[in-house]
Amino acid sequence: MSSLPPAYGWKVKMNHVFSEKRNQNFKPRLKQIPKLLPLGLRYLAYYGKAIAGGRQPLMDYWHMLTGKQIYGVPIGGIGCGTIGRGFKGEFCRYQLRPGFYEYHVIDANQFIITIQDADGKTIYQQVLSPRKKPRNRLSSWSWAFPGENAHYHGLYPRAWMTYDIPEHNIRLVCRQVSPVIPHNYKDSSLPAAVFVWTIENNSKEVKNVSITFTFKSGTGDKDDRSSVCCSEFYERKNDGNEVSGVLIQQQLKGMPCTYGISASRKEKTNVSRCLSFDPNGNGSDVWNDLLEDGRFTEGDETKRNSYETACGICVNCPTIPAGGSAEVEFSLVWDMPKVNFTGKGCTYTRFYTKYFGKEESPSAALSLYALSNYKRWEEEIKKWQEPVLNDKELPDWYKSAIFNELYFVSDGGSVWFIMEDCDKLSPHDVRKEYGRFSYLEGHEYRMYTSYDVHFYASFALSLLWPKLQLSLQREICDVVLSENSAMYKFLFDGKVAFRKVKNTVPHDLGDPEEEPFLLPNAYPIHDVSEWRDLSSKFVLQAYRDYAVGEKGPADLEHLRALWTAAKLVMERTLSRFDADGDGLIENGGFPDQTYDSWTMEGPSAYCGSLWLAALQCMIEMSKLMGESDEGDKYLSALEKAQQAFETKLWNGKYYNFDSSKSSHSNSIMSDQLCGQWYLRSSGVTKEVFPHDHVVSALKTIYEFNVLKFANGSMGAVNGMTPDGHVDIYTIQSEEVWTGVVYALASLMMHEGMVEEAFKTAEGIYRTVYEQIGMGFETPEALYEKKFYRAIGYMRPLSIWSIQHAWEKRKSAGDAK
Repeated sequence: MSSLPPAYGWKVKMNHVFSEKRNQNFKPRLKQIPKLLPLGLRYLAYYGKAIAGGRQPLMDYWHMLTGKQIYGVPIGGIGCGTIGRGFKGEFCRYQLRPGFYEYHVIDANQFIITIQDADGKTIYQQVLSPRKKPRNRLSSWSWAFPGENAHYHGLYPRAWMTYDIPEHNIRLVCRQVSPVIPHNYKDSSLPAAVFVWTIENNSKEVKNVSITFTFKSGTGDKDDRSSVCCSEFYERKNDGNEVSGVLIQQQLKGMPCTYGISASRKEKTNVSRCLSFDPNGNGSDVWNDLLEDGRFTEGDETKRNSYETACGICVNCPTIPAGGSAEVEFSLVWDMPKVNFTGKGCTYTRFYTKYFGKEESPSAALSLYALSNYKRWEEEIKKWQEPVLNDKELPDWYKSAIFNELYFVSDGGSVWFIMEDCDKLSPHDVRKEYGRFSYLEGHEYRMYTSYDVHFYASFALSLLWPKLQLSLQREICDVVLSENSAMYKFLFDGKVAFRKVKNTVPHDLGDPEEEPFLLPNAYPIHDVSEWRDLSSKFVLQAYRDYAVGEKGPADLEHLRALWTAAKLVMERTLSRFDADGDGLIENGGFPDQTYDSWTMEGPSAYCGSLWLAALQCMIEMSKLMGESDEGDKYLSALEKAQQAFETKLWNGKYYNFDSSKSSHSNSIMSDQLCGQWYLRSSGVTKEVFPHDHVVSALKTIYEFNVLKFANGSMGAVNGMTPDGHVDIYTIQSEEVWTGVVYALASLMMHEGMVEEAFKTAEGIYRTVYEQIGMGFETPEALYEKKFYRAIGYMRPLSIWSIQHAWEKRKSAGDAK
């Protein structure tokens, strides 16, 4: 595998400064405040109660995060915890405790280079980071590598860091590899990363070069100092591969966690280790030891107990000839097999332990496995990505966006557990083999699998890890049939109602401060049993998953398992929310769908299009289930609903926001054809919405929401008035939702508007990654200037629906 990065990806110098710095300090407009004031007052009471009880509020609007503009590709697999890395080489943003993030850049977690001449004299030693020297620790180390001489290249799940040392004619290239591989469920679950260093000696003299990897216990939290650690050396070998490393055993928030750093032992290299050093001292013992001969003096000690500690491993490459090169391989693993949420009602077992849980020393086994298999990982990643990267019809920016937005699958608080009590599951339940999976709505919106948002994001799972999507759907199905009669007081209107009503689709699977899976619907603002979009979204995902899958017996059995719940939620929605019997559901004049501050009243384009699409999918599923009577019932409802939808909402150019007589009822909503997006994505050929109406609406959205907003450079704003101004009725109507923009672009592509689709999506990518420096923490929403909302969000994973549309388009073209 070449050390050179591919031509495409996100690229910056390590001294890069972004052109714009934004924050979350957006203040509602004066006219928006009256609608928000009661909610705000109730939220303050909720916030105070949570803090007094020692809990973090589910959504902390009091301490919203400001993007650090430092992040690059995170490391680690799916559902096992992740460690963020900055584009300057930092180890940062630790997401090891399920559902929580710790935003610490740890000084002791570094790579160091030592260069000696042919006589063994050290002529250069440097921390490979452009960070300035820390004030209170490791002051003996040489910091501040010239950022202009170092480049970062990110293409998830890999990254490349290139360092030029012109005074010694040395070039270093570090390949960072995580095992996130579509359709590979074993390796994708592993808490591991590999760092492959290529050392190029471009001088005319022999050089002796060492690369050292140091790593500290803990996560940079204040609890690190009170945690007892045990560090020890280890060796492992198998089938010609041999590794040496250091383990740090510790506890994180009461949960055992072992770090392991290791290096491959190869001919013509020397591996040496430092068992323990003080990460808060001046670091002179470590630095001077390396400075002397480019190696650690190991000593006789093999195990040591201490409080906060750090360790190191050094690989020395002697006598690299002029014009020659050498390669050094390191791994980092973290074994945290048993975890719990704050409620501590259950202990969960990480999925990777299915393969490594019986090992005497899982961290050592993981290290050996990672260093023995990373080349295969890279080959599989390359095979997956090359069709996109080599497609000359795809724009360059897109080749970065499509893979880098996927970071959230691992770094979105994802948890992937072995399913306990499998004997209680039906024989065809996918969770028996592939476990239980969930992930957060966002880094700040701490709810597992917020289903209204996952509806958009789910394309990434359905296309790349379909078994995880099916597992998640089975989880939702179970919750649909359950009830929780605990009385909840909702913040929007003070209403008191059941936490979970039977035969309703949940908003989410729970808060990590409580007990996710056991306590769904943590969302405290609205009574989600009254939401109009959730039932449709359950049905649409169920059919979409079947339609894009292999359509084999197992897929049909899975669909059959969801069929009863689908019928129940559709019956309830029709009976409760279609007051006039025209087959089309109505909104209630309060926030009753994913746009939870943008009220819809009567039939609406958003919920109406989802409902029509869901009725059509129920018809399709009834055929597969062999239930023609059910199909006839849904066909009758659909025919009536179609007529009502066109009569009440079509205005000759687009579908009105809703059918009320409010001042914003004729707003041009960018998401008005969300149902059509899912139908086209699912390969449904029946014309549920008149084709000419669909095309007209999309052209209107492109003309107004895209081109007349921010000079066409930021995607599509959620709402525009017919006279070409941003709809400022509510906060959300004037936002750009990153994930909705990608979904809209996908629909445009399905409808043949390819140039418009790429233009629309490009604005979001360039704004987030190139202008405001929010890559790898893509926010939910952007404002035209200065502000964003909700850092690190699930919905932008919808970009994978663009790739799905593109491939369907190319396939149809090839067929012709």
